[in-house]
Amino acid sequence: MPKTGYVLLDRDGTINVERHYLSDPDELELLPNAAEGIRRMQSLGLGIAVVTNQSGVGRGYFDEERLAEIHARLIELLAAEGVAVDAIYACCDHPDHAGRRRKPNPGMIEDAVADFGFDPALAFVAGDKACDVDLGKGVGATSFLVRTGYGRETEAKRLCEPHHVVDDLVGMAEVVERELDRRTARNPPQPSIRRNAA
Repeated sequence: MPKTGYVLLDRDGTINVERHYLSDPDELELLPNAAEGIRRMQSLGLGIAVVTNQSGVGRGYFDEERLAEIHARLIELLAAEGVAVDAIYACCDHPDHAGRRRKPNPGMIEDAVADFGFDPALAFVAGDKACDVDLGKGVGATSFLVRTGYGRETEAKRLCEPHHVVDDLVGMAEVVERELDRRTARNPPQPSIRRNAA
């Protein structure tokens, strides 16, 4: 089934429990409601991609091989909940040497657009930090701040101005469903016109 749009999710503090430079696959733990929220958004016909800054690699705390192991474990945990993501994009840059892919720069979303061909202005971007919200707004997407991870602190300090603030990914799914309904109401599908053969 063709995707109706895309959801781009931060990883740590949004999908899984924040561990502060998570470096051990065995410490990876899904947040409550994360898999359910992703499942609900997929049921709306949306594709799901993960976009994550992983400066722990750039800082030398762990290497890309370990990062791949962590992402394999994430895919495994989600699969156990009946959920799959279309792709995981990770930027390993050190913050002092950040390139186009480190959030809030748009490079990872640009890569996802190149891979999947969606309009970023119709996408939904979520995370628990200002860089996630700023990433979404920078590409014209609908941005969400989740109150998991560092989200409550980010909200309290007013570090960003998201379009929506939600408790978790289930809360996000509810808002996304309403937004998709509004879009459909504004642009209802046009009936196909059949012409009789002469």
